Amino acid sequence: MVNNLYDNDLFKKTLIKLRKDIEQGIYPPNEKLHPLYELATIYQVTRTIMEAIIDQLVEENVVTRRLGIGVFVNPKPIYSSGIEELGSVSDMIRKAGKQPGTQYVAAEVVKPTAHDLNNFNATDLEAIARVERVRTADGEPVVYCIDKVDHARIPIGQIHSQNSIFKLIEDYTMMRIQYAHTYIEPIGFHEKISAILNCRPDQSLLLLKQMHYTEEHQPILYSANYFRSDAFQFHVVRKRL
Repeated sequence: MVNNLYDNDLFKKTLIKLRKDIEQGIYPPNEKLHPLYELATIYQVTRTIMEAIIDQLVEENVVTRRLGIGVFVNPKPIYSSGIEELGSVSDMIRKAGKQPGTQYVAAEVVKPTAHDLNNFNATDLEAIARVERVRTADGEPVVYCIDKVDHARIPIGQIHSQNSIFKLIEDYTMMRIQYAHTYIEPIGFHEKISAILNCRPDQSLLLLKQMHYTEEHQPILYSANYFRSDAFQFHVVRKRL
């Protein structure tokens, strides 16, 4: 029975071997694996066992099945962290051992929307500094960022002076971002952003919408960050009440 394969020594041994071969680059990221029958021959197991092994690697997000095309090796994320850990995109990229960079797409001063007034909890907000940037890791585009701040508090001309908007806020306003309310939304192919981040047509994005607050609970920064799903991985520890 297929269900009993997971207790089979040959299944376990071959799973470990194939997983190790993928980790060592014998099967490079984004490359298509051999057909099932070839893999079964290479690793000297039955097709039933190999099919169960591929199922397990799909479950582990090591590989992805593309309907009608084949099984492909997933790139290892450059950054993986608990979603409860708050940090700037620059910090995330540095923790991954890569050099953060910035490509500016657009910067403008706009009239606040009703959504902006609600987010910043301010009825007297007159203008929003809105900046769109592509964040890179060792030159590779990995995050598309849309940031909004009160233009009276941080003029748009100041934003170009820093790669990290967290650091800019701390240096310019002398206030520290302490926490954020975050909403997570998986996004399919985005006509504009996916192309800029060099995503495949079937590659998803992870959108984090965040309202950031100071230690005094003042809303100070709104961000909509589109993370490339193959480069960033977030998880959360949930406890039973």
